[in-house]
Amino acid sequence: MEEVPESEHKKWGLTRDQYAQELKKATRIAAPMVAVSVLQYLVQLVSVVAVGHLGQLALSSVAIATSLANVTGFSLLSGLAGGLETLCGQAYGAGQFQKLGVYFYSATMSLILVCPPVCILWIFVDKFLERMGQDPVISLEARKYLMWLIPALLGGAILKPLVRFLQTQSLTLPMLLSSFLVLCFHIPLCWILVYKLELGSMGAALAFGISTWLNAMLLGFYVVFSSACERTRARFTKKAFHGILEFYRYGVPSALMICLKWWSCELLTLSSGFFPNPKLETSVLSICLTISTLHFTVPYGFGAAASTRVSNELGAGNPNRARVVVLVIMSLAIIEAVIVGIVLFCCRDVLGYAYSNDKQVVHYIGVMTPLICLSIIMDSIQAVLSGVARGSGWQRIGAYVNIGAFYLIGLPIGLVLGFVLHLRAKGLWIGVVSGTAVQSALLALITGATNWQNQAIQARKRIFAQNPTQEQEQCDQKTRIIST
Repeated sequence: MEEVPESEHKKWGLTRDQYAQELKKATRIAAPMVAVSVLQYLVQLVSVVAVGHLGQLALSSVAIATSLANVTGFSLLSGLAGGLETLCGQAYGAGQFQKLGVYFYSATMSLILVCPPVCILWIFVDKFLERMGQDPVISLEARKYLMWLIPALLGGAILKPLVRFLQTQSLTLPMLLSSFLVLCFHIPLCWILVYKLELGSMGAALAFGISTWLNAMLLGFYVVFSSACERTRARFTKKAFHGILEFYRYGVPSALMICLKWWSCELLTLSSGFFPNPKLETSVLSICLTISTLHFTVPYGFGAAASTRVSNELGAGNPNRARVVVLVIMSLAIIEAVIVGIVLFCCRDVLGYAYSNDKQVVHYIGVMTPLICLSIIMDSIQAVLSGVARGSGWQRIGAYVNIGAFYLIGLPIGLVLGFVLHLRAKGLWIGVVSGTAVQSALLALITGATNWQNQAIQARKRIFAQNPTQEQEQCDQKTRIIST
């Protein structure tokens, strides 16, 4: 990778050429990752929509099951796989290409080990839902859907590491093509299983599982046979077992970063069921969460680009370029969020009609729209900064930030405003916005205070820790260059 002159390490300004060069690299990663995120989200959404035409019972049970599956299963796998953004990204930047294959095997085994406890929870989820006061019939149908969703969970344990393995090498086009083909396959498959074979909601879950495995197989074939992965392919060896603990060291905090916020939003949504008009309040909060989730696919792509570029540059020993990456991608995310926020605010009086024809709901959404716009801006900032955290390897700090932001500030504020001050759904969402704002502010302070030279030195020391003496000497030589 091209070296930055020593003088550049002392010059913390951002030139136009640097910005333009980094903008091209970031866009090549971010744009396809946004599309991949949207396409993968649509695969799950198609299953829910297909079941929605089977009746109210099927829709309500699948909606609950999908929410539980995301909170307890798929978000956990996605978060754990984030550990590869540190390990693979920095190893790729350092030119240690064979380590990417080893890390991939370690991550896949680690995610598979997580699946059995999740499957047990899904098998007995009807007991849990009944104790929470849910209707027994709905609980039983949700359990059936989750049991048929287990193959998708196992497929996700392979798909998630594959996505991170390719992402850290900036190989985003194969993921884009694969996700598009899988969505085109999933739509007719779901229709056949749900309606033609009359499998109902179980058919939708089965279709999602088949599509997940198909996506994993397509990406797996690409990794095995593509010349682009020739340097990073590795045979399965004992080193993969030795790397499991190292992977968990980064994967578990990464999972907490994602799950802690997700869980807090779900808790607030569940809390809305205790308001005097629970149908209205829950519907409005669900719509707000849906809008926020749909938009998050965009900053997620920016975060993926930030993670990849930062980890690559730190692994290569280019600390000043890692800092440039943060500035460039952050500016893109803020511009995009402000544009989306302005559009939503201008459409606040009609936005609710996209989800409901009830005038009361539409008016409520109009009142909530300014808060949604603020939430979107905060989400964009924290998505990029969370990507920087994963690329730098300080996921543990990010996990502590999320605990404080959402469980010491966000949740209490939301519950007090919602129930004590009687702001109801508006108060709960203010809690979400407050937590996200605190999260963004703390991550921004940590990122701004980061010693990028020290981060690059630590990255290369870790990468070469178990390597032969010659490579260790190469690391020491590069470390001395960075330090000067």
